[in-house]
Amino acid sequence: MLVLTRRKHQSIMIGDDIEITIAAVEGDQVKLGINAPKHVEIHRKEVYLAIEEANREAVSDVARVDLKRIMGQLGGSE
Repeated sequence: MLVLTRRKHQSIMIGDDIEITIAAVEGDQVKLGINAPKHVEIHRKEVYLAIEEANREAVSDVARVDLKRIMGQLGGSE
């Protein structure tokens, strides 16, 4: 992990097109401004993890439905 020290209104760059700026520091909170291309999804980590879990569950549900459908087709063709 890279750890950098920045002050209010200072930025860091990620690659050529993502800029993260320190917008404010209030107590133990830091507000970040993120400038990135529209195709780059930006989420808080807890939201990102929830999306990943929902996607895993959806894939699992689809796999179960497909397996039941396939098994039904195999059973019906005998």
